[in-house]
Amino acid sequence: MRQVEAVVVERYPRWVRLAYLTLPAGLGRHTRVLRAHRAVQQSLNPAGRRVAQGADPLDALRAEVLRRAAGRMLPLPPWVGVWGLRIWPSAEGLDEASRDLAALPAFARAAHVLCRWDGLSEEHAARILASAGAPDPAGAVRVGFAVIPQNAAVGERDAVVHPGHVHTRPADLLLRRARARTGWAGLGVLALCAALATASGGGGAPAPGPYAGAPAARAALDPGRLVRVPGPAWSDTGRLDFTAWPARGDRTADRALLARALATWGTPPAGATITAAPATSTRPPLQAPQLLYAGQPEKGVSVVVLLDADGRLVRYTERGTARSMDFAQTNDAGVTTAASVVLLRGDVQGKAGPAVQLLAPWIATAAVRDLNAPSTPARPLPVAGDGTVTLRAGGGTGCATAPEPALEVASSARIVEKHAFLLADLGGLLPVHLTYTPLPEAAGVAHARQPREATGSAALERWAREACVLREVDGRAVRSVNLWDFARADLPEGAGQGLWSCVRATHWTGRGDVVVRLRPPGGGQPVTAAKVPATAACGRFGQHVLAAAVWRAPSGRAYQLAAGSREVSDITASGSVRARATGRTFAAPAAPPGATPPVLTARLHSGTSLTALDGESGGRD
Repeated sequence: MRQVEAVVVERYPRWVRLAYLTLPAGLGRHTRVLRAHRAVQQSLNPAGRRVAQGADPLDALRAEVLRRAAGRMLPLPPWVGVWGLRIWPSAEGLDEASRDLAALPAFARAAHVLCRWDGLSEEHAARILASAGAPDPAGAVRVGFAVIPQNAAVGERDAVVHPGHVHTRPADLLLRRARARTGWAGLGVLALCAALATASGGGGAPAPGPYAGAPAARAALDPGRLVRVPGPAWSDTGRLDFTAWPARGDRTADRALLARALATWGTPPAGATITAAPATSTRPPLQAPQLLYAGQPEKGVSVVVLLDADGRLVRYTERGTARSMDFAQTNDAGVTTAASVVLLRGDVQGKAGPAVQLLAPWIATAAVRDLNAPSTPARPLPVAGDGTVTLRAGGGTGCATAPEPALEVASSARIVEKHAFLLADLGGLLPVHLTYTPLPEAAGVAHARQPREATGSAALERWAREACVLREVDGRAVRSVNLWDFARADLPEGAGQGLWSCVRATHWTGRGDVVVRLRPPGGGQPVTAAKVPATAACGRFGQHVLAAAVWRAPSGRAYQLAAGSREVSDITASGSVRARATGRTFAAPAAPPGATPPVLTARLHSGTSLTALDGESGGRD
């Protein structure tokens, strides 16, 4: 046991780091830090018993820490940790790594840390995962090892992140005494009610005690307690998201307006319109929210924008006596996805009118860009002193045209030089970030390419062809949309080259929906190969893709086509079509009308098999 204790003490930060990154990100940083420490401390005795049976001390501790971090842990009672304080790791790299791993299963996250951070071999990591109870250790290692660390080399990581070093801040200093008094008062009332019930001998249900959270809830809705960030704070922080926004607008001192906004949030009045993005709660805040904006973006319309501690962004709107409140999720927002908020969408005689957006304080310039006219220069927009811009509505309708004009903005040189990006208003509270990933061979490279900003000429040309798919995107739920051109193929009968692309809409929750299309040369209509909701395909954790579609040549003949991403070595069709092709593309006569669609599979250079995307699955075996 002493040997195990020595190993725990000597490498304590590594054990906590392993547990922290294995725990799900949805728990929040405070809870994850506390649970990570608890997982390590509770592993001491079981690891000691393993060592007594001949196990290696390091492996025994790794297995026991993972068994607790990857399994179900009991909820933390409120007295665990430091009473009244919120805790989170001091190193930003840890949270960046956590975001990289958020979409992976728990044991895959653990495998990533063991291999990429602790330097273990894949075989060694698989043995530890098996000992910890992983159902598929080899699969977890394969998935976890495939994620490339974004911040530092393995040997440098101890200096980058140290979950044993934490920041603390008070959860609510002014309310702690009030909560304590409320708690004691509640206990007193409950005791009195119990005594009265016992004396009367009544068999009815006891009267409910007072609502213990009432004082905290009332304080969180007090306009005098709103958090206000100083104006220059954004230029002196390493965290550029909505928490760095100062309070702007000409009515930030209007206590009556702020009080009405908070009161509507706490108890919506009859007739108020409440809307929320998918998976976003509308419950009142537990702590005083941050004020981002209070003003009049249009005559007769007052707007208040708030951000709560759970990452919810809330827009309150008054039009005369009508009130509305809209909720959106902003977890893991950054420079591009926290760059703008839609304050108001106008309405002129039943048609879309001007839209007013509030830009992030780090946005230096703004321009409007017509996605249907990629060669037309972006038109500069004046930015008001309060950070607002007004976009005039476009006149297009139908799938032949793009949505409303996009906003092209550039970050301040104090953040990053020469960084411009596109934002599209797709009907949500937050505009959607548009990106583009070109063909690997377009730049003469064979490795995977990362999404880039869609402001270059090639990106604008491609988005002009594919922008109508944006009309199918739920702008309330989606944070970014990437257009990935993954293959170019010769079409049968000398009909030219077709371009295969995958459009991935990434939600704030991490979910991804994809649409794969084949676009023939010239002005031919694209063929939709697949629409797949909730898939890893075409994203960071689904970089290998195979898609298939039936295409009709100008002669009228139908062909079964397929194409794969850069690692595909051959493609095979079985069932109603039987053929095989070497390389990344496939073409064969299509199955007769009414026949069961064929099954298309591919093999990667690594030997892994891949099935074609369809409307039912993500295409991975």
